[in-house]
Amino acid sequence: QVQLVESGGGLVQPGGSLRLSCAASGSFFELSAMGWYRQAPGKQRELVATVSTGGSKNYADSVKGRFTISRDGAKNTVALQMNSLKPEDTAVYYCWGNLRYDIWGQGTQVTVSS
Repeated sequence: QVQLVESGGGLVQPGGSLRLSCAASGSFFELSAMGWYRQAPGKQRELVATVSTGGSKNYADSVKGRFTISRDGAKNTVALQMNSLKPEDTAVYYCWGNLRYDIWGQGTQVTVSS
């Protein structure tokens, strides 16, 4: 069974930064893609950023220029550097991976508030 474990969430002031990390563990060859989604109260889960095995990156328009997704050479970890955070970024952030099926982390809370 493949598991995704997240870390790095917390409380930060507007304009601050956080770095989220996600590590995949278990018996598998390679995740075809990894990324981050988020879900705010009363809203559906939405894509934040993804990165493919080939290194192609996609970002939600709302985070372009502020967030950076990265994936290590082993393709087993993914990070999300979040800069210039806004209150609207407050949500539970979920690590996501695809291995013929979707895999989700447990979620980590990010709260942006003064």
